[in-house]
Amino acid sequence: MKTSLSNPEDGDRRALLQESDELLDEVEVLRLGDLRRVPERLSTAIEKLQLKAGRGEASIAPATLRNAHELVLSVQYRLMSGNPRNRMTGTHLGRGGGQATVRALAGGGTWKHLVLPPLGPAPMAEWQPLAEATLERALDRWAYAQHHAVQAARDRSGAKQALARSRVAWRNYLELREEAERLLGTPT
Repeated sequence: MKTSLSNPEDGDRRALLQESDELLDEVEVLRLGDLRRVPERLSTAIEKLQLKAGRGEASIAPATLRNAHELVLSVQYRLMSGNPRNRMTGTHLGRGGGQATVRALAGGGTWKHLVLPPLGPAPMAEWQPLAEATLERALDRWAYAQHHAVQAARDRSGAKQALARSRVAWRNYLELREEAERLLGTPT
């Protein structure tokens, strides 16, 4: 078993978990005080945490403490599901294994985020083809979104939204691929 000293990525993940715990404590203290708005410093810190955790353009600065609480919890959930010693597939908060979610994009529109099929009692040899099919689908969806982004740029119409969709599709594919590699113990 690798320790965080021998695995820098796990050390980074743990440091982000620690930072998110501290931010969550601040949010909870403010909520207990019946406040609703997020102080500017805390809002900025939560947005930076999302960026460090890999949310990229999807990161937002929360305005309400309720949103801040949900954002920090979602970052923690993602960080915890990235534990290399955890042999579970990632799921979206509040959803079962294998269920995709639809998310709003920063520039408008939505995108469906795929997840790997849940690991069950079946052997990995049966799960692997399902995971590979999901990865292939995610890559095809990125290629489709990329094609539309190029076309929108040529047409000078809706390029910003199409590019955002393409970037989100690529990030979804990369996250799925990393998760599959982690679970299978080999590059896919």
